[in-house]
Amino acid sequence: MADTKKTTKDEFAVIETGGKQYMVSAGDVIDVELLGDLKEGDKVEFDKVLMVDNGKDTTIGDPYIKGAKVSATYQGEKKGKKLSIIRFKAKSNRDRKIGHRQHYARVQIEKI
Repeated sequence: MADTKKTTKDEFAVIETGGKQYMVSAGDVIDVELLGDLKEGDKVEFDKVLMVDNGKDTTIGDPYIKGAKVSATYQGEKKGKKLSIIRFKAKSNRDRKIGHRQHYARVQIEKI
């Protein structure tokens, strides 16, 4: 029988960027919405921290925790998965196919 232990992260935070929320811990690499004009290796700070958990205590913001920051390193711009949008109208010989590929900023979380 396979071992089905859940892996828990000791210290994590929930941050908000680009209208989305991400659960991150130190060392994670995540793709977020574009952050503006940055170069590879630049430092990024996320100050919209919603929650911090260090394994013993949990701090929840209202809506954000004052003074809390998550430091990260910008690793470049990446493209997401390709989506196909197909529009079709029956009996009128009308169809249209469009493709879309979202751009993301890849960041590595350094410190919470």
